[in-house]
Amino acid sequence: MASEPPAFERKLCAPHELPNRIGALARPLVFTNGVFDLLHRGHVTYLARARAQGAALIVGINSDASARRLGKGEGRPINVLEDRMAVVAALASVDAVTWFDEDTPAALIELCRPDVLVKGGDWAIERIVGAREVLQRGGRVLSIAFEHQRSTTRLIECIRGAKAG
Repeated sequence: MASEPPAFERKLCAPHELPNRIGALARPLVFTNGVFDLLHRGHVTYLARARAQGAALIVGINSDASARRLGKGEGRPINVLEDRMAVVAALASVDAVTWFDEDTPAALIELCRPDVLVKGGDWAIERIVGAREVLQRGGRVLSIAFEHQRSTTRLIECIRGAKAG
């Protein structure tokens, strides 16, 4: 007997379905993006802070190919796109999760037309993809400072070091 899928799976959304999905989300709409490979405290705090900037949060996740092109290291991403999306969707702060295969989320941002565009504190506002367009529409663009100094790359190095020893 097939059981009902977990509720968080309803948050997963193919990019072409976004226009229909966005209409059901509360405004102001917040958008952020990233790889979100091995979710850690820094990620979940960042996503909670991003969500606090509006009434709904959409997260765009780099596809596996897009993530590899970022040059984050050998064997990255560790988790495949479907798993990364499911873990992010399970967070209460997240209202919808989609993906992009391009090097940047520019097309996805234009499709979503968020009221607020958010990136982590390592991004200067002028370097955030989509910032100019969001600002031109009267939206806000924020670079949220990291509260917990965590790094997926350092976590993987630690695990690999312990495994080698």
